[in-house]
Amino acid sequence: MKYDVIVIGGGLGGLECGYILARAGKSVLVLEQGRQIGGCLQSYRRDGLEFDTGFHYVGGLDDGQPLHRIFCYLGLDSLPWLRMDKEFDRILIGGHEYALTQGYEHFADRLADDFPKEREALKRYASLLRETEEHQLEMLDPSKLKEDSESVFLSSETNAWKYLHELFGDSSLIDAVSGASVKLELCKETLPLFTFLHGNSGYVGSSWRLRGSGSMLTDTLAKGIRAQGGEVICRAEVKELVEEEGRIVRAVCADGNRYEGDSFICDIHPQAACGLVKRSKLMKPSYRKRIAGQANTCGTFTVSLVLRPDTLSYFNHNYYVYRHPDVWRSSQAGEIDRVMVCCKAPEDGSGYIRQVDLLAPMPWEQCMPWMQTRVGKRGDEYEMWKENLANECMALAETVVSGLNDGVEQRYISTPLTYTDYLHTPEGSSYGIRKDFRAPLGGILSPRTSIPNLYLTGQSLIMHGVQGVTQTALFTCSELIGRDWIWNHIVQGK
Repeated sequence: MKYDVIVIGGGLGGLECGYILARAGKSVLVLEQGRQIGGCLQSYRRDGLEFDTGFHYVGGLDDGQPLHRIFCYLGLDSLPWLRMDKEFDRILIGGHEYALTQGYEHFADRLADDFPKEREALKRYASLLRETEEHQLEMLDPSKLKEDSESVFLSSETNAWKYLHELFGDSSLIDAVSGASVKLELCKETLPLFTFLHGNSGYVGSSWRLRGSGSMLTDTLAKGIRAQGGEVICRAEVKELVEEEGRIVRAVCADGNRYEGDSFICDIHPQAACGLVKRSKLMKPSYRKRIAGQANTCGTFTVSLVLRPDTLSYFNHNYYVYRHPDVWRSSQAGEIDRVMVCCKAPEDGSGYIRQVDLLAPMPWEQCMPWMQTRVGKRGDEYEMWKENLANECMALAETVVSGLNDGVEQRYISTPLTYTDYLHTPEGSSYGIRKDFRAPLGGILSPRTSIPNLYLTGQSLIMHGVQGVTQTALFTCSELIGRDWIWNHIVQGK
């Protein structure tokens, strides 16, 4: 059988593309090399409990927000979403606690209580967050020239760190508005303003958790693909994309199976996608070199805790705890100086927490002594290193969640090496290719490649996170079925 579209990679972006294209009448095949779909939204089970790898909360799901419209189309709006507290993120820096509040005006007003002299600047910043949120789907408006709709990406030429220092006069306020950014890489030398705004705007609009694991998202999409006649196959590792006469014609898997298609979408790291095209007249060495030369964002060190039943009450917000002021400072090697603390919403209605995740950014350089090893075979030194860092994470978390240490029944620790082993992410990167304001067109990749029927999707292209990957999937699909179709069926809901 020959498929209209073959998607390589069963992460969120690939499954969203598969679902949209199947609803558009295309015959779709999704090939996932792992045992389960999901990519960074995969979950795993230990002792009867389900743990997330990369999903903790999402922004932009309120009625009228962009992600709400898209999730309604994808059938994801009916999942058991739980709206978080009005003060959804609490930032603790040097003994001072600041609250980030849902609603753009509330956001500015709440921070102005702590920084009254910065009220007008905060209003301007909140307006910019709102504009970022509202304009994201407008980039798909077919009535606008494509160059105009993509021009928002060129705002990536502005440096986020410099912008904040020009807007705000108080360094503590800069820390406060940046403090929830453990969910993106704060790199003062490179981070574009567009990436920073996107990474924060949706959450200020509204913030949500799931009563359940993030794999519910990808499982629902896979079920929808199959319901529309598509196929999703796991343990199907693609080893080569074969080019003939200037087009990709088939995917060859490690088990010898070959799948022919008219169009191909890679929901894998762009460098890995280039590696699948072994022989090509159209994919020039300069393109491969440009992709290979892109730096990756940092990874994440995670401590997943299991608490004894009925020991700690559920809190419907996140904590971000910093050991030092200046949240934009680079962490020192071997040091845990910041941690995100989030808990899983109880599914039994008890009001008590069973699972808490502690997350800290971790550069790949810290993992390099063990980069040639595999999971379970890294030795005692590695295990001791992990345990010591986990203890540091817990010490920071204990400053905001009193009694956490005493309630722990079990803990599971992962590093960027774990993500490389299980999810095949280069350098254990949490957010894909690093965006750089000094070279915006180099870091923000087009879904198009130099081969006319080979496309890219996923967090390395335009935006990361659930909302970013979802919107990127729309851009990828628009290359195959047109912006008019995406705009009319998804954005406008006609």
